[in-house]
Amino acid sequence: MSQVTFAGTAMNLEGTLPAVGAAAPDFALTANDLSAKKLSDYAGKVLVLVSVPSLDTPVCDLEVKRFNKEAAALSDKVAIVAVSRDLPFAQARWCGAAGVKAVETLSDYRDGSFGKAYGLYVKELDLLCRAIVIVKDGKVAYTQVVSEMTEQPDFDAVLKAVKELV
Repeated sequence: MSQVTFAGTAMNLEGTLPAVGAAAPDFALTANDLSAKKLSDYAGKVLVLVSVPSLDTPVCDLEVKRFNKEAAALSDKVAIVAVSRDLPFAQARWCGAAGVKAVETLSDYRDGSFGKAYGLYVKELDLLCRAIVIVKDGKVAYTQVVSEMTEQPDFDAVLKAVKELV
């Protein structure tokens, strides 16, 4: 089990982050309309999984809005998906209020299985940590776990990795 910090306090992550080159774990996430989404739904795309604690926090709000803005400059072969444990209804409300249309939001609220399969589940908070996992052709192509959950990811590194994979 690895760790991140939240406002300087150590938090334990449950599960193991898949290594670059490893098969990406399948997932069962819930879309805003309550439909089920799985890894195979994004076949043929470079899938950018943006794991965030909650869209209703300032850091997550800014992060997903930034990815929404950056998505316009990316190929249509790229799908950016923000995953949180927020309820699908809350995600839909947030997207509407924030004007986010280029980033899909999916929820891991049912059982946290996505977070556990990807090693991103913060046991003490029952939330996901802040991380980026990029999947191409069913394999993990890039990972970035933000060690302090109140900080932003390295956007430049993520965008560089995406552009190299398209």
